[in-house]
Amino acid sequence: MIRTIGYLYKQFGYNLKIVFAGKFAWFMIAALAVFLFIIFEIAWNHQDVTEYSVIYMFMLFPSILLIFYPTVFGIQNDRDSRILELIFGIPDYRYKVWGLRLAMFFVVVHLITVLFIILAGILLAPVPVYRIALQLLFPILFYGNFAFMFSAITRSGNGTATLFIIFALLPLFFGNMIENTMWDPYLNPFKNPDGMHPVIWASTILKNRLFLSISAVIFLMTGLLKLQDREKFL
Repeated sequence: MIRTIGYLYKQFGYNLKIVFAGKFAWFMIAALAVFLFIIFEIAWNHQDVTEYSVIYMFMLFPSILLIFYPTVFGIQNDRDSRILELIFGIPDYRYKVWGLRLAMFFVVVHLITVLFIILAGILLAPVPVYRIALQLLFPILFYGNFAFMFSAITRSGNGTATLFIIFALLPLFFGNMIENTMWDPYLNPFKNPDGMHPVIWASTILKNRLFLSISAVIFLMTGLLKLQDREKFL
């Protein structure tokens, strides 16, 4: 039992170093800078932050920024460091490695998001930390697994980054068409649109979260299936 725990601890530490190596620190600094800038803007403009919808929206984009580097450049980093030969050399090992990495990655990003929300509550106003953090998990998983899927398809960090940015901006261009609907990945569950019945709004939130969850699972499974194309990676 002790040996198993020690082995899992070593695996966790080793994969954590790989996933969050390289340029992730810069994306962490960028997310923190965006977070502090938005807090400054809210305080400067004396914006009302008693509504949880404000905290949710300004936490959304730093959270998405945090998931960008590891999911977009993870496979390319393995390829550049020649780890892929080892991963593909053992049958089904790649699924276990990337399944573990993605799980660790989302846990770490979730914890960082929680810390950001706690900091926002200290600097601005008290907020329900875990309630907001839980809602933020849906778009984080959605965009994180999307990036992983296309990194497995393109095998290029730069190509995946381009697709990721386009995909992330598309809902903004079609905002009037999908805003506050089940198809809106940026839907704010804490902001009830004017004129919409609370029961209808609650149903829309539920359908939206189901859409994001199911899409995230499809993206993940597609990415893992694409890892079967061993010859294209080596």
